[in-house]
Amino acid sequence: MRIKVTSLFVLFVLLAGLLAGCSSPAPAAGGIPDDAALKVTGSVANPIGWTEESVKAMDTLTVQSTNKNGEVSDYEGVLISDLLALAQPNADATTVVFVADDGYTGEVPLADVQGCANCIVSFRSQGGFSTVLPDMSSKVQVKGVIEIQVK
Repeated sequence: MRIKVTSLFVLFVLLAGLLAGCSSPAPAAGGIPDDAALKVTGSVANPIGWTEESVKAMDTLTVQSTNKNGEVSDYEGVLISDLLALAQPNADATTVVFVADDGYTGEVPLADVQGCANCIVSFRSQGGFSTVLPDMSSKVQVKGVIEIQVK
């Protein structure tokens, strides 16, 4: 009888460990998961972050943008204004800074991004994200964006 109870206990512990390994990572303080691929931070009521998979599961749209060589391309992604709305920028916030994985930053007025109907965080074919802000400076077209800072 003791062997059966011990075997059941070991089986239960293994099963619990497997189930725990299948769950999503617990978000860190402020709604930002430890494995966030993209986050919105700074002067916001709700600092928030998402895995790449969770961003791709959001409502998306396709926009066209012309690069510096005059070539028009289609990009699929999530509206930056939707991401900002989830983070709830503070009333005194005026600027958005896009931060790339290599440290590059691009800065744009918050109102311009909030009012832009085709400014997106696009999905890169190699993984990760880029900003696509048609009709705005090429300096804010940030490849490898990992953070949107609101100031």
